[in-house]
Amino acid sequence: MDENIKNHNMTVPKHFRITLFLLLSLYSIAGFGYPTPKKKNVYVLVHGAWHGGWCWQKMTMLLREQGHEVHTPTLTGLGERSHLLNPNIDLNTHIQDVVSLFEFEDLTDVILVGHSYAGMVITGVAEKIPGRIRQLVYLDAFLPEDGKALRDYAPPSSPPTGEVSWRVKAFTDAKGFGVTDPKDIAWVNSRLTDQPGKTMGQPVRVSGVADKIQKSFILLSDSPWFIEASERAQRKGFTLFKLPDAGHDGMITKPKELTGILVKL
Repeated sequence: MDENIKNHNMTVPKHFRITLFLLLSLYSIAGFGYPTPKKKNVYVLVHGAWHGGWCWQKMTMLLREQGHEVHTPTLTGLGERSHLLNPNIDLNTHIQDVVSLFEFEDLTDVILVGHSYAGMVITGVAEKIPGRIRQLVYLDAFLPEDGKALRDYAPPSSPPTGEVSWRVKAFTDAKGFGVTDPKDIAWVNSRLTDQPGKTMGQPVRVSGVADKIQKSFILLSDSPWFIEASERAQRKGFTLFKLPDAGHDGMITKPKELTGILVKL
């Protein structure tokens, strides 16, 4: 009997074996036989005041290694675009920088992350293109209310007249941003550039069009500005994460841990 079965198997028509192979392949592709790959995310990471897209280098590498798409725009007048710094740059300029990135790169279903000052920027971006954003993430960031500017939450140093200079120097060095590694301190200090003054005095419009977008707040430091913002975010229903001892520049000091939080989102 065993010999008959063996002979029978050897005489299975070739077209039947091909059909069986195709069916099994389709079965696998459809996801019934094997797990389908996890969907990859699209991240737009927006830096804070005095920084540039350069500050995300460590996290960019980690996210891309996992197959995610990452964009790290540098806002006009900062970082490698500091040669464009001029008195006319305001918050609207920086909002448009990010909106234009979305439009020219055809980005949708994006996790939009704003660090520090960029909480102002991503709030303005969400007002303009809410349909392209899956989630807003405020990373140790300002959480503006309608009609308020960054200066309403953390007044920058100003001359006696009360006017903000058109270019504002960093109020601290890398150590003040929570960076502790000597190499990282030297790296950050060599890249900090002046901030356009108008970005700190121009209010943002919050109309409610972005209310349906999922939102998260990641608290990195013990700054009273961001603790207050995180508490207000939690009252508004944001998902709150904490990364203790990261310091304000957590993307530099704790890139692996912060990447893990973003991927969980």
